[in-house]
Amino acid sequence: MENKRKKTYVEDLDRGIYDRKDEVKYRSKIKGLNEEVIRMISEEKNEPEWMLDIRLKALKIFNETPNPVWGPDLSEVDIDDIITYIRPDADLSDTWESVPDYIRDTFDALGIQEAEKELFLSGVGAQYDSEVVYHNLQQSLIDQGVIYTDFETGLKEYEDIVKKHYAKAISPSLHKYAALHYALSSGGSFIYVPKGVRVDIPLQSYYRLNAPGAGQFEHTLIVVEDDAYCHFIEGCSAPRWNQTNVHAGGVELYVGKNSTLRFSSIENWSRNMYNLNTKRAIVEENGSIQWVGGSFGSKVSMLYPTSVLIGEGAKAEMVTISFGSRGQVIDNGASTIHAASNTSSNIITKSISKGGGEANFRGMVKVLEEAKNCKSTVSCESLMLDNESRSDTIPYIEVKNKSCDLGHEAKIGRIDDQVIYYLMTRGFSEEEAKSIVVRGFAEPIAKELPMEYAVEMNNLINLELEGTIG
Repeated sequence: MENKRKKTYVEDLDRGIYDRKDEVKYRSKIKGLNEEVIRMISEEKNEPEWMLDIRLKALKIFNETPNPVWGPDLSEVDIDDIITYIRPDADLSDTWESVPDYIRDTFDALGIQEAEKELFLSGVGAQYDSEVVYHNLQQSLIDQGVIYTDFETGLKEYEDIVKKHYAKAISPSLHKYAALHYALSSGGSFIYVPKGVRVDIPLQSYYRLNAPGAGQFEHTLIVVEDDAYCHFIEGCSAPRWNQTNVHAGGVELYVGKNSTLRFSSIENWSRNMYNLNTKRAIVEENGSIQWVGGSFGSKVSMLYPTSVLIGEGAKAEMVTISFGSRGQVIDNGASTIHAASNTSSNIITKSISKGGGEANFRGMVKVLEEAKNCKSTVSCESLMLDNESRSDTIPYIEVKNKSCDLGHEAKIGRIDDQVIYYLMTRGFSEEEAKSIVVRGFAEPIAKELPMEYAVEMNNLINLELEGTIG
């Protein structure tokens, strides 16, 4: 009998290149989650004992922790039915010519190679299923001491730096799916920017999950030392399957004194994906973390990037957009912890929902007792394209110091019929008019992205809108 929990209905939406499916070729494949699985993965990677210890402790936490009851329904996520590790039939390479044709062609169609050739990117990493297959960095940055490599290589060659930071920003005990991440972590990127170095041309890692019924659990670790700058872009996609896929990545960011890290992310998972990602930044004195993001696809998304401001004068900024359509629950947001005086945060989120989909904002701002003269503003705007859709704003604010200045604003509304009528009198069809309004709503987010990624975001919005509103 076919396992009903593993099958999931996926609305038929033509996503073009993002639904490209390659034949699943692999060297090793592991299903489910138990101690034997954890030891097999660790042995496959030839990891140090301390990494295995973290995995086993995380497994215990995962097994003992229930699903959250405050968000979307996660009862369909059965890890015993998920392929939790799949090593592709490819070796890590620093030349595209050495990557198997079918994998190289997929990343080429996604535009990764072109962006690298045109020097829009100073370094590129490409992960396929559970392992990174390509990584490269411009020589000029290597000469300045910048490290950008896959996580496994980072662990082997820079173990002291990795051990100092790994699982410190995000604890396996943070929540059930943070524990799942550390138990099954595979692939990802390691970035180290030395003191005083600027990485102005972005680095990008792209995560592609091709196999049906599989999970992806990559770990991104970025350390930006004092007086430095780095812009990192994360791209994600997967083809559509009628089986449940799971993504539970982890992103740990460390921003030194007087430094800035810009973390841009376009997540474009298919509608059979449970996106249960965890991202957290630790920011020191006068440092700045800038989050820019777009969240598309996914049957369910629970993503709440967190900024922990531990140094005086530290700043956090977030600008994101999400799109929830029929059969989707996009429950995203942000949180900021002000743990030092004179820190500031600014969160701007936009969400769009249509066809009965949900696009919610869930946020938290916490000011600790010792944090004086802090400032925080949160602005949430939600646009519903019909009477079926839903959008909720769920803020949580905890202030333990009266000297702080905090504000929260939420706007939720339907698309304005008068605006649509006006555009139609100027010769646009109703569908074109609605598309113009939606793109205008999203423009503040697009302006924060590099041009080629703003184009990708607008294309994703067009895919969601095409032939489905009205």
